[in-house]
Amino acid sequence: MMRFVAVFGTSALLCVAALPARAETFRVGRLLCFSNPRVGLVLGSVQSLRCTFFARNPPRQFIYEGRIRRVGLDIGVTSAGTLSWAVLAKNSRIGSATLRGNYVGASGSFAFGPGLGANVLIGGSRRSVMLQPLSIERSIGINLAAGVTNLTLGPRGPR
Repeated sequence: MMRFVAVFGTSALLCVAALPARAETFRVGRLLCFSNPRVGLVLGSVQSLRCTFFARNPPRQFIYEGRIRRVGLDIGVTSAGTLSWAVLAKNSRIGSATLRGNYVGASGSFAFGPGLGANVLIGGSRRSVMLQPLSIERSIGINLAAGVTNLTLGPRGPR
């Protein structure tokens, strides 16, 4: 159990250390994603996501489909879960495809029954969007994961 706590703590520190400077960014909304059940394959995992971006100004919603790939330690099984990020951008103009693209960063999660996780990801359209400070990941299962994460998002139109 102490190893699990040590790995999760190390992952959380990695995530905090990877936070980019926020001097010239605007908080433009929130991204909420629903994931399919996941089976950790020891060295990684892949999950499909269905996401909704809630823009702040003007208040609108955009649907995205995505895939999240984790490379690193990933052992266990979790049920469908949710991930939620604050979305920061270099400018406040947001459109239906603003979040389209690839995001890369660090992640860690732990579940024994209810579970929590953290992800810090940077990327998107011309690397101008940041999903941070930390995502909140909720799931149920038995799982330990820590490593590098890649999130790919594609737009699906306004709702």
